[in-house]
This record gives sequence, structure tokens and C-alpha cells, in this order.
Amino acid sequence: MPSVCFYFQVHQPYRVKKYRIFDIGRDSLYFNDSSESNLNNIKVLKKVAEKCYLPANNLILELLKKYPKFNGQKIQKLFGVKPKIFRNTELIYNNELAREVEKMGYKGILAEGADHVLDWRSPNFVYKPKGAKKIKLLLKNYRLSDDIAFRFSSREWRDWPLTAPKFSQWISAINGNGQTVNLFMDYETFGEHQWSDTGIFEFLRHLPEEILKNPDNDFKTPSEVVKNYPAVAELDVHNPVSWADIERDLSAWTGNILQQSALKSVYDLEKAVLKTKKKNLIDAWGRLQTSDHFYYMCTKWFADGDVHKYFNPYDSPYDAFINYMNVLSDFKLRLNN
Repeated sequence: MPSVCFYFQVHQPYRVKKYRIFDIGRDSLYFNDSSESNLNNIKVLKKVAEKCYLPANNLILELLKKYPKFNGQKIQKLFGVKPKIFRNTELIYNNELAREVEKMGYKGILAEGADHVLDWRSPNFVYKPKGAKKIKLLLKNYRLSDDIAFRFSSREWRDWPLTAPKFSQWISAINGNGQTVNLFMDYETFGEHQWSDTGIFEFLRHLPEEILKNPDNDFKTPSEVVKNYPAVAELDVHNPVSWADIERDLSAWTGNILQQSALKSVYDLEKAVLKTKKKNLIDAWGRLQTSDHFYYMCTKWFADGDVHKYFNPYDSPYDAFINYMNVLSDFKLRLNN
């Protein structure tokens, strides 16, 4: 019996506004972009909310009402339930992280089911992180996830068009060779990355019905997967793995000297920032560590170029670096003062 387990990332960063060298020492509102750019924070959020978040929320609410058996956990702040599953930024994961997360009390952790990590193994089973005691590891089935997230509207794809009956057949084919099919993707898949006119919402609307036509299939939340399925083996992930790009490593954020310099500069400020005990400085410093800032500095090519341009407010990675370092220069002045 394969259980279908969905995970959606909902994330819009505080993008740093256009910050010139002449602004250093004069402007400390790094994220308050009042320009007419289509990539300022408020405009992006409203645009994505209208195209994705609101219609997708309404559709998923409709499906939850239709299939109340599969209602899952809610966030503790809103519904009084303590989260039990940990998902790190960009699914970045390794053994050391899993052990630290286990100490925090989490029951499970999510990661990318990368080929170089799994080797001959399948992502459709629950694993145990190497060196951990009880925490379980859920791996993304990136092939099936990316069929929806990236290939859904590609007419050059041999399996286009992707329909709910076709996808459900792929799920059912895993019967007897897997515990769970983990479909992890950006929430923006629905309506933003894949526009409404591609049929992505209708696909999602009919998917549960088609999957449940096979009585051996069901849906589970990550917490339910962890609770119901034993780990079949220990998985050793020494080097960090992520869900980004072809390499599925950290190179999208740390792969060039620009990114490495920017990261070192902001991390070096930790002691000085925390010593101030000033909430506004600590908050700003935290926002300056958002992974997107360093993603915009990426100079990788291959088929990933369009991905790096998505919601990117800069014309080049060098502009992103200069802009970021200008902000950091002003931030250091504030610390010194």
C-alpha cells in the first residue's frame, strides 16, 4: 500500500530593495521597497496570492471537506497542535542536522530523495538517519514531484498531457514496492509556476478521486507516515543534500566566491548582533540570512538558469552581490554606533 504524502513549501522572502552605495549611513529600511517595480515585496505577494495561494487554498479546503478522513495536522499557533516534522530550508539535510533536530523533539525530518544519496534504494520507503535513535527520514520522490511541479505544462515532455488518471496509475504501480510516495513541491506550483490555463487546478481537484479508486491507496500527512511505517534501513547522508537544481547540493547558495564572501560577512556579525540585544537589529540580521539573497548571486548555468531568474529583482548575480554588500555595510555602521 503506498500512501500519498504531500508537502508544499509556502515562501515569499523579504527581498532587499535597490540599495546604492550613496544610501549607506542614510537608509536603514532595507526591505521597505516603495518603488513601482513588479518585483517589490508587496506586489509579488499580492500577485502570487491571487494566482496561487487563495485559489489553491480554496481548492484544498474543498477537497478536505470532500474527504474528511484525510484531514491532517494544523499549526500549533493557530490550532494548538505541536509540529512533529521538521523541514529545513530548501530541504537541506545531512546526518548531523537530523541528530540535532531529533534533540529538539521532532519525530521526522524531510529530505530530497537524490539519486547519489539513495544509490539503488527507493525514495518510497521510510528511513532512519545515520547516528539517530528514533527520528525517521522521509524522502521526496523527485521524479513524480517534478512531473507536477516542472513538467506539467511542457508539451515537449513525452508524457504530456499529465492527467489525474495517468498520474494515479503511476502511484498504484508502486503497490508492493513502497510505503509512501512523498510529493514535495512549491505551493506556487498551483497557479504561478503552472498557470491556471494549463489545467493544474483541475488536475489537483480530480487527483484524490482517481488515486482512491484503488483501494490499496490512501493519503497520509508526514506525521501519519512516521507513525504508521517503520524505518526499513539506515541512510548515511554525510554531505549536505538539497532539492535545488541538477546537483541537489548547496552550490546554488555557496557555489561561487560572491556567495561565499557574502555568507561569511553576515555570519561574522553574529556575536556583535546578539550582544546588542536589540530586536530591530536581530530581526534585520535574520532577514539578511534568507537563502534567496544568496540564490540571486548564483552564476550556475545549465537548465537551471530560468529557475534562478524567477522572482529575481536583479539583472545579474553581480548586481545582487553589490546591492547586498551595500546593505551589509550600512548594517555594520549601525552595529558600530
